[in-house]
Amino acid sequence: MQAARDWKQVMSAHRQRGFTLIEIMIVVAILAIIAAVALPSYRAYVMRSRVPVAFDMLTSYAARMEQAYQDTGRYDSAGAPGTCVPAVPTGNNFTLTCVAANAGQSYIATATGSGTMNGYTFTINNTGVRATTAHPNGTNAGCWSMKGSVCDS
Repeated sequence: MQAARDWKQVMSAHRQRGFTLIEIMIVVAILAIIAAVALPSYRAYVMRSRVPVAFDMLTSYAARMEQAYQDTGRYDSAGAPGTCVPAVPTGNNFTLTCVAANAGQSYIATATGSGTMNGYTFTINNTGVRATTAHPNGTNAGCWSMKGSVCDS
């Protein structure tokens, strides 16, 4: 009987509340692995969410260029050759530029990433050809791409 009582006292003395250092280290290691997998995916998602701003800017600007061409028969101003007629809009994270050529009969509009979007460049021309000319994951001359060298469907 005495041995059983001593055993209960020993067991109750060893029962302590809290976590051991090994348990805490395992939890921290698991959280580090999850963060290492999740953060790059999240960053890529955030970057892709900012790209459509450039697409919208270029699409609306191309429509304005076509309206100007219908009104004047030129994409540029006769008094300022090479300068596109409509004012170039400003956008968040992208800078839009436009150059007219061929005596005002063609143009190319370019959206260049700035700040966090540095390294992204998209273009559209008077025939509607869209191109991804700079992207961290590769370029594509035949389409605009949020992911890089692969065309978005």
